Amino acid sequence: MDLGKGLNGKRILITGASSGIGAHFAKVAARHGAHVALAARRTDRLQQLAGDLVEMGAQSARPIELDVSDGASIHHCRAQAVEAFGGLDVLVNNAGIAREGAALDQTAEDFDAVMDVNLRGVWLMAISCGRHWRDTGQPGVIVNIASILGLRVGAGVASYAVSKAGVVQMTKALALEFARHQVRVNALAPGYFETEINEGFFDTPAGEKMVGRVPMRRIGELSELDGPFLLLASDASRYMTGAVIPVDGGHLVSSL
Repeated sequence: MDLGKGLNGKRILITGASSGIGAHFAKVAARHGAHVALAARRTDRLQQLAGDLVEMGAQSARPIELDVSDGASIHHCRAQAVEAFGGLDVLVNNAGIAREGAALDQTAEDFDAVMDVNLRGVWLMAISCGRHWRDTGQPGVIVNIASILGLRVGAGVASYAVSKAGVVQMTKALALEFARHQVRVNALAPGYFETEINEGFFDTPAGEKMVGRVPMRRIGELSELDGPFLLLASDASRYMTGAVIPVDGGHLVSSL
């Protein structure tokens, strides 16, 4: 089965699309003929990426300014995507941040910032799209980007781990409620992948030590997320909802 064919003509909204995994998924969707709405705060990057996506094969690409910590911005973003494409088929809830450091050194403001983006923002965007699909009677798909740190913990990223654990449970809870409206909700839980946020870290002693805990003894390549993403975003997974798929080189099954 060619999973990519399942995205041809799909109308997809991706949050946190200006860089990293979000930008990568936008390119994957473009190469398979989707309409792609790119949502993030850095609109200059979105404008450039939108042009690249059309050259890659996207049927259309629309940059949309979005602050996922702002409920009004979320509602406006979803409405713009629907207006641009005449509807919406898939939401990729990808936007996220981290505040690194020992939990005892974190401030309440640090914790709140992570929760506002990683948990509250994911919730509000899912609810906005869910209401749209319920009210229009159209089916929909939500792919939440969680993390293996939502399923296991690591030192120095407590608030991030808590937020991603919330995304995992949210995925299951919304899957249960949204199924009656023909809306599926699943999640990807990536392990360690190099993006511009952590660029160079895996070449440091601390990074090499972390890689040594992965059974495959390497970090992932972004292209290795493509198959799971295409599965969850397309109709190939039409009987899947409430699933959380780790893509981590076996890290979760390791005791290290």
